[in-house]
Amino acid sequence: MRGVNTERAQQGVPTGAGAVAARVAVPAGVLAAVVGAFAYVGTVDPNEPGHYPVCPLLRLTGVYCPGCGGLRSAYAFAHGDWVTALGANALAVTGYLAFAVLWTVWVVRAVRGRPMRIDLGPVQLWSLGALLLVFTVVRNLPFGGWLHP
Repeated sequence: MRGVNTERAQQGVPTGAGAVAARVAVPAGVLAAVVGAFAYVGTVDPNEPGHYPVCPLLRLTGVYCPGCGGLRSAYAFAHGDWVTALGANALAVTGYLAFAVLWTVWVVRAVRGRPMRIDLGPVQLWSLGALLLVFTVVRNLPFGGWLHP
């Protein structure tokens, strides 16, 4: 067991509790910010008028943007009502779950001393853009009424 951490030390990755805490500080800060945002939205109901601004695209054009219903979705998600959260904005719920997975991977890699890299190429970026566009178009068509917030 003597040579267990020597390989890491030779690679330039600091070991010890202080080094691990330093590597996990940024992911912990990001989690604290997200939890704070969800706590605020969880206490201030977006279903009651006057607390949050209205979506400018919806107000001016009547078109639902990809984010419309996101606050109602976060409110329902924070209260454990996942069916209502999906009904308010299914894409947002997918984003919440993707964030949870990516954050967990980030923390595990930070604890192990490995950097977190997300290298999205043009294909992945165009695919994400196409997904947003299709979601937006479908939720604004008559047969996509089930995607309305």
